Amino acid sequence: MCFAQSAGLRNVVERVKILEDDVLITQKPAMIERDLFMNPVQTPAIKFRNVSISFDDTQALKNISFALQRGEMICITGDSNSGKSVLLRLALGFLRPDEGEILINGQEITAMEEDDLLALRRETMGMVFQDNSFFSGQTVYENTAYRLDDRDWPEDEIERAVVEVLTFVGLQDDQEKQAEDLSVGMKRRLELARALIGWPSIMLYDEPTAGLDPINSRHVLDLIIRARDLHHTSSLLVTKALHEIPYLAKHQAREGEQGGSVAKVADYVPSVHVRLLEEGRIAFFGSPQDFAQSSLPAVQHMLHPITEAAHGELDVDDPWRQNRKTRRFADITTTET
Repeated sequence: MCFAQSAGLRNVVERVKILEDDVLITQKPAMIERDLFMNPVQTPAIKFRNVSISFDDTQALKNISFALQRGEMICITGDSNSGKSVLLRLALGFLRPDEGEILINGQEITAMEEDDLLALRRETMGMVFQDNSFFSGQTVYENTAYRLDDRDWPEDEIERAVVEVLTFVGLQDDQEKQAEDLSVGMKRRLELARALIGWPSIMLYDEPTAGLDPINSRHVLDLIIRARDLHHTSSLLVTKALHEIPYLAKHQAREGEQGGSVAKVADYVPSVHVRLLEEGRIAFFGSPQDFAQSSLPAVQHMLHPITEAAHGELDVDDPWRQNRKTRRFADITTTET
């Protein structure tokens, strides 16, 4: 479809309702243009086609279809056991779906031989898990170099790559320290360095700030933003901390000394989007703005879960307000019911 037709559609259609898996999802024309009129020549980094998986008698994901475009960041949120981590493990090839197809850089992986899948994962993907996965008996340098050493890189190239990524995460002066002796925040940055070494084109993050204090959490988010904007990674990021979504969507990295800097921007970063999972289905997809304004019950449940029970007067912080001021529970129930 040509640009003129695309513009005409935006003028004629105010809102389009899409029925997906019996869930009615409202999407604005700008989002429809992104999904339908994106350059068809460009192969998505990750693509799910009607993917379903069950464990015993419990269905974890049902008929999931989406594409992660080049340079795009999709924030995946939802309640516990909604299928978020399962989706990441499917994308990595750690799990095989019962139905559907999964493509990484255009290659279908669901029937791929294990050796071929491992090679694809090594070359193109990095993963930051909820829990630390580094080798406790090795140094920071050894932990960071492991991935490239496993790929038989020349020693001099490994050294350059390790120094580069450790400088990126701020651990350049800690190369000889034992990983187990690092602080909690430094351990998390080591996990990022291990995942980012060699600058894979696809990054997967499974609640990367879990268990961190606010200062370390922000540091980790800034590193993720810098990897996204300066190294152009395509990212799937799972989070239950909803305040992280507007932060990721309202901050950009700029080139500069020591790997660049992160600053707040006036408008939302157009490459950041949100997908909400509910009981293994996609209940919402769209921009962070649409997510914040959505009246869908599944979204409201995530944004304001406290309204579902009578807790009296309780101070809660609403991450979606511009001024970020604390609101009283009584004010929330008055304005939103």
